[in-house]
Amino acid sequence: MPQLAGVLVVSVDVSDAAVVVGARMRSGVPAGCTGCGQLSEWCHSRYVRRLADVTLAGRRPVGIDLSVRRLYCKNATCPKVTFAEQIAGLTVRYQRRTPQLQRLVEDVGVVLAGRGGARILRTLSIRLSRCTVLVQLMRVPLPPLETPRVLGVDDFALYGDTYGTLLVDATTRLPLTLWEGRDAEQLSRWPREHPGVEVACRDGSLTYRQGIAGGAPGAVQVSDRFHLWQGLSRRVQDIASAHCGCLPAALSAASESDPAPAEETAGNTAEDTRAARHARRLFEAVQALTSTGRSRSSVARELGLDRRTVGKYARARTWQEVMRRPPRKPSALDPYLDYLQQRWDEGQHSAKILHEELQTKGYPGHYQRVKTAIAPLRRGLPLDEPRERPPSPREAARWITTHPHRRNLHVNDRLPRLLGHCPELRVTHDLVRRFAAMLDNRDAKPLSGWLNDLANSGLAPLVGLAGALREDRHAIAQGITTPYNSGVNERRITDVKLQKRLMAGRASVPLLRHRVVLIAHLRRRYADRLAMSPR
Repeated sequence: MPQLAGVLVVSVDVSDAAVVVGARMRSGVPAGCTGCGQLSEWCHSRYVRRLADVTLAGRRPVGIDLSVRRLYCKNATCPKVTFAEQIAGLTVRYQRRTPQLQRLVEDVGVVLAGRGGARILRTLSIRLSRCTVLVQLMRVPLPPLETPRVLGVDDFALYGDTYGTLLVDATTRLPLTLWEGRDAEQLSRWPREHPGVEVACRDGSLTYRQGIAGGAPGAVQVSDRFHLWQGLSRRVQDIASAHCGCLPAALSAASESDPAPAEETAGNTAEDTRAARHARRLFEAVQALTSTGRSRSSVARELGLDRRTVGKYARARTWQEVMRRPPRKPSALDPYLDYLQQRWDEGQHSAKILHEELQTKGYPGHYQRVKTAIAPLRRGLPLDEPRERPPSPREAARWITTHPHRRNLHVNDRLPRLLGHCPELRVTHDLVRRFAAMLDNRDAKPLSGWLNDLANSGLAPLVGLAGALREDRHAIAQGITTPYNSGVNERRITDVKLQKRLMAGRASVPLLRHRVVLIAHLRRRYADRLAMSPR
């Protein structure tokens, strides 16, 4: 217990369970009335007040039995006749914990919430339930709200299809508040109640655009560059998906002329396998039923198959298409396949011996991988060598949206062949690079012409995007030319998701708001304290 003026320690009882300190307030020391503040030393009576303090060495609980006075108030106009004295730094009205212990409980509650906070406090020999920790957390007042000059607005998923809105001070990078829902009226109400917002950073949402315009019509709206680029990248992937037939053109001529896979060259050997007979039987049954005009759902019910399986067999032209495996991925054994073939031709057919020989040459893989690799040789088939596979629509979109200086040699070799074969993807690539140049140079002058070319591209995803961007072109121009963005919003959204996971997704909106705001200020306070401490 700290040394406090007017407090006299009269006893200390140390046991295995706890440490109990007996203390009393000295007589004759004036105390301020809790009603009017006037000092008084006129004693009415005494009573013992039991307080809990921080534990001793984190092991033994500490209790304080404090004898305090009840005093008369000398102010005749004060509504209080008597009052209980309070000792600064030791007691607080209606509280059975010292301020030091109370701050510890509040900080632990802010960081870890109810159940996690109760467990940490239990390791410190402080017995509190999770409900008590949450009650103490909700009693902590939120910091005073100051209207920011630059306001950040973003949404986040609360649960299921329910979303919430988070407001952030983009200057101090601290969260302001959050609520459930993302409607324009609720957003416009906040700037009207807190006037003074000059700049508002947001994504391309029409709801947030209308809400900011209704609540702060004089504020400059900034459409975030990251969301602009993300929206354009999604349209590029849609175009690549629509032209997926062109994607194999990215492969080199050598890859296209590769020999057929083992399943096709095996002939009668492959047809004699159990899996091949099963695939051929299902293919014939599905084709016979679907040729009569029956739906896939009815065919699936009759054959006892999944509807997607029926669709796969119905789309196939031959049963071999269903059996054909996709090209396998490269492995660490690929550089040693020629050596395996050479040793097999020399008469060495033991997988164990071949694995030992490969280990001496630096192969780090397992014996089972070597055994699997030479299995086709035992059936008279060639080795299953890795074959180059065409890019997926997502990979093609990533190639197009990546800066040319950051593409690797593999992409620089494939992308020109793909663009030369597909004029639609070439037009998309040129439009993407023009928009990237505007972002890099912070120049919005070509924006109007770029939007016109986007609308006249003849590609449905880009035409639809051009219409949405043209309605928000002023905010997009601000996002291109000004340094304001929603990066701090995304950082705080990540923090909101972390707090949700700590509370198993069951936190109410008021509790989530309390924790998100308080934990940000708590981190800032400790960071400032570390920065000011001498090193």
